[in-house]
Amino acid sequence: MAGGEKPYRVYRGGRTKGKVPLPHRRPGDRPPAREAWPQPEDGAPRYPGPGPVAPARKPRWGRRIGILLLVLLLVLIAWGVASYLAARRGVEKSNARVPEKAKVGLAHQDSLLLSTPSNILVLGTDHSKSADRETANRSDSIMLIRTDPDRHRVWYLSIPRDLRVPIPGFGEGKVNAAMQLGGPALAIRTVEVATNEALPINHVIVADFAQFSETVDALGGITIDVPAPIVSKFGCPYDVERCQTWKGYRFAKGEQHMNGQRALVYSRVRKNELDPRDSDFTRIERQQQVLQAILRKMTSIKTVVKLPFVGDELVAPLSTDLSTAQLMQIAWIYKRGSAVHCRLGGSAATLPDGESVIVAEGDDKSRVILAMLGKTAPLPPRPGEGPYGAGCVTGAFPR
Repeated sequence: MAGGEKPYRVYRGGRTKGKVPLPHRRPGDRPPAREAWPQPEDGAPRYPGPGPVAPARKPRWGRRIGILLLVLLLVLIAWGVASYLAARRGVEKSNARVPEKAKVGLAHQDSLLLSTPSNILVLGTDHSKSADRETANRSDSIMLIRTDPDRHRVWYLSIPRDLRVPIPGFGEGKVNAAMQLGGPALAIRTVEVATNEALPINHVIVADFAQFSETVDALGGITIDVPAPIVSKFGCPYDVERCQTWKGYRFAKGEQHMNGQRALVYSRVRKNELDPRDSDFTRIERQQQVLQAILRKMTSIKTVVKLPFVGDELVAPLSTDLSTAQLMQIAWIYKRGSAVHCRLGGSAATLPDGESVIVAEGDDKSRVILAMLGKTAPLPPRPGEGPYGAGCVTGAFPR
């Protein structure tokens, strides 16, 4: 045997670098059972190998997103139904508080508020616990809201409580006396007469300001832009001796976040120690600010989210014939429409018995009514008409 030759042959074992190529098979597939192996001609079983391996499937994100959107839609539907039912409970209670005589006196509409102009009378009362106010039923604030979906406008007509008008069945008197004499039904009829029968009342809302503090707190407070600094000693909460040295309620100029109690005080301020021009109109403007701030907060996303928990509390201070669906329609119109503020007015006068009233003069009333009906352009009060001038503005009334 040659010196370089070996009596044996050397073989290298193990794997080569890299992956061993194998036939494809799906993950999780098991090799076929022994009975399924192909049999050779000699009958001896032969292992066929692991079989083909399929590539791993990519995750189906489109299907997952679709399922997620479906679940979200179902949650929103359930939340909407719960919100509607919660609000409906409170609205049904407020509907029951409206006298039947007042409902009969309304000019009923068969069409949707979203497509038809509607006139809504808002009567603000204040049944506070003080001895001089507990039995009072006069309307401290009288406001007529006209929704105009075609022009995307919401008109706010302020009627001063001291305006002298004909009260059906009782002769001439202050417009706010109608509520005391005949309740909401007579107040509705009196306002229709005061507006020359041109603005028939379709719906009524009686709002008790004494209960608004709870509603404001349920909303988490409201934000109001105070036009001028206010110092007022009206409604001192202390005894007589302490009220003599009390400095009064104070409101700084600018936007302020108010809780229920502070918003109630702001709406009740009758005299501003810092501004002698403060009048019944400015108090009505403050009450309207509170009402509009509440409406603005009611239609916010935050309130919609917690509506199932506070829906019945939001309408607690209200007595109205409006249904839940109609209130939702008004909220939609409010969100889309621009606001125009109008007021009836005249000049201050003193009657022979010493009573102070406001008397309408000339065509002031007609100018305002025609503007609200869309027949003329809205015009501001004439120069020199004073704090009680009638007219319409898109912002704040001049003082």
